[in-house]
Amino acid sequence: MPRVPHRVPHDESVDGSGPPVRTPNFALRMHFLFKHPAEPLFSSLCDRLYPSVTSAGAVGPVAQSSIHTSSAKPRRRRLQRLVLCALLSVPTAVLAYADLLPDSLDVLGIDLRESPDLPHVARQIAIGAPLKIVAFGSSSTEGIGASTPANSYPARLQVDLRKKLRGMDVAVINRGIGGEHVDDMLARLDRDVIAAEPQLVIWQTGSNDPLRGVSIEHFREATVAAIRRIREAGIDVVLMEPQWCPKLDSTPGSSRFLQAVRAIGDELDVPVIRRADLMHGWVREGKLTTKQLFASDGLHMADGGYALLAQAAAESILNDAGSVQTAEAVAE
Repeated sequence: MPRVPHRVPHDESVDGSGPPVRTPNFALRMHFLFKHPAEPLFSSLCDRLYPSVTSAGAVGPVAQSSIHTSSAKPRRRRLQRLVLCALLSVPTAVLAYADLLPDSLDVLGIDLRESPDLPHVARQIAIGAPLKIVAFGSSSTEGIGASTPANSYPARLQVDLRKKLRGMDVAVINRGIGGEHVDDMLARLDRDVIAAEPQLVIWQTGSNDPLRGVSIEHFREATVAAIRRIREAGIDVVLMEPQWCPKLDSTPGSSRFLQAVRAIGDELDVPVIRRADLMHGWVREGKLTTKQLFASDGLHMADGGYALLAQAAAESILNDAGSVQTAEAVAE
């Protein structure tokens, strides 16, 4: 005997002014949805689609992206995928009522729609409005080691983004000062960053702190507090970790600051440009030799390294804004 789907109760208006107004009873729909057992076929499909969730677990490892950045929302994405897997696991008959489910399950605090990591950047690109970025950091942001200021990574990033966004008005303001640690940068955060009213801050940090004797605990607390201040001002944030450098690697505790930047990114859902991984990759892939990568001081990058860093940063920004296709459409 064929199965007859249950009718989902609705509230109907009875004022006689027109067709009944049918309001789905959300509580009853959720009860009906989750009381049915999962089907193995859909569970298997979920395993294939999202192995990091169903096999590794909700707190399992997440693969790095091809551009060596942290997507910065592993927890939110894993939660979304778990909900989607749960929906895929219910009997087919229940999915007939999928049109009655809201886009966002507000009662559970879950939004099934994908949102960009850089919403303010995404908005500017979507509407074709000017995009302002502040490059905040120390010597490798300032451009020490580059042959000219035009070859610093912020200057090259501006050129790259304008090309990728088909001539859209993009301004990258260089606010790097060599030798600064976290407290030095925080002292000028309001003046050099927030007052500029950008849509995005790329904060390169963690390089000078081990050299200046800053404790890892203080670095972490100060960085987290600053990120929250930036976000409260309505500005997106991308972190850039310390670079790979033989001289810096020989400094005791320097690797802890690199790991701290990555951990802060995961904790606060902030994208992280994994500069150390990128630099190792460029040498390994033959894009640059170690001698070409570094300036004569052996500490800072040379022009070739800054150019590749700018390319990686541009890819990271557009990827985390979810706006590559949108940008092309707007430009056309």
